[in-house]
Amino acid sequence: MTSSGTTHDGAADAGEAGRGDPFRLAGRRNRRKIAILAAAALLLAATSVTAVAVGASGISLRDVGWALWTRALGITISTDELATQTVVWELRLPRVGLAVAAGAGLAVAGVVLQGLLRNPMVSPFTLGISSAAAFGASLTILFGDPAGRGSVGMVASALGMALLCAGLLLGLSWLRQASPVTLILVGTALTYLFQALTSTMQYIASENQLAEIVRWSFGSVNAATWAEVVAVGVPVLVATALLIGQAGNLNAIAFAGDDAARSLGVHVPRTRLICSLLAVMLAAVIVSFTGVIGFVGLVAPHIARLLIGADHRFLLPFAALAGALLVLAADTAGRTLFSPAVIPVGIVVAFLGAPLFINLILTRRRQFL
Repeated sequence: MTSSGTTHDGAADAGEAGRGDPFRLAGRRNRRKIAILAAAALLLAATSVTAVAVGASGISLRDVGWALWTRALGITISTDELATQTVVWELRLPRVGLAVAAGAGLAVAGVVLQGLLRNPMVSPFTLGISSAAAFGASLTILFGDPAGRGSVGMVASALGMALLCAGLLLGLSWLRQASPVTLILVGTALTYLFQALTSTMQYIASENQLAEIVRWSFGSVNAATWAEVVAVGVPVLVATALLIGQAGNLNAIAFAGDDAARSLGVHVPRTRLICSLLAVMLAAVIVSFTGVIGFVGLVAPHIARLLIGADHRFLLPFAALAGALLVLAADTAGRTLFSPAVIPVGIVVAFLGAPLFINLILTRRRQFL
């Protein structure tokens, strides 16, 4: 009996030691986070298929599956089936792809800016970066590039204005040690400034130019093409991969601050420059194709932190999935709830983002004073 009791007690002690082992606990937490990431990816895939099937043309999930199967294998189909395949491949799938890519990119940009500035109220929209990029795009519409949406000239103009806005903000942050409240206030001022400049462009634009600029101010993935999906999706994938590679450095800056990060061997200026440029470029490229979709860079990171924590190794990919889900769900709701009218995705997202932004201000105000 004594031997049995001793063995039992030893096993219990070993179990307690195992439960207290920090490495084992960390491994369990990481496995849990990986499982959450996998579940979110599956949810995004299911939502994407559903979004392709939802609409006024009466296409079912079975029709979507058949259209994908026949197109992938090159199977000869009837005229009616060809019409369904065209709707799925040329209209619905590019729209879903652009919504997913735009949502993921804006969310990743929001996570990075929040980590670098150590402020959960920061996003490309609240800092004025999205408005600046929209102004750059409106300049191209008004003065020049006949290729229009997503052209090289439009992307360059949007990127230039976004970099100008980000330079003003980050320069103030680094050189003058501005508080988070000051940065938010300056970002708000720059948002109003660039919105006023865009309104000036609308005032002097022709009727066709005005319609295009207004579309930019709403934010939309209407009339998406596969070329646009590739043009947005590739930068999002590349930038997200590069930023995940910087996750350890972002953790050091976000959790410990610049001085402690330097003591840990992080090259803080280089990390800030690389990550800031990638975040700003993401926002500018997306805006040049979709217009301003506000609050995604604020809402998606907030949701991701609540579910998976603040470790950027997991936060970045999960925020990308959350942002993609948010924009895709908002676009699907906008084109189906009031059909045949289509509500731009930027408007639908704002209905969710504005209340959450107010909630952040009221519940976390002490962090920013």
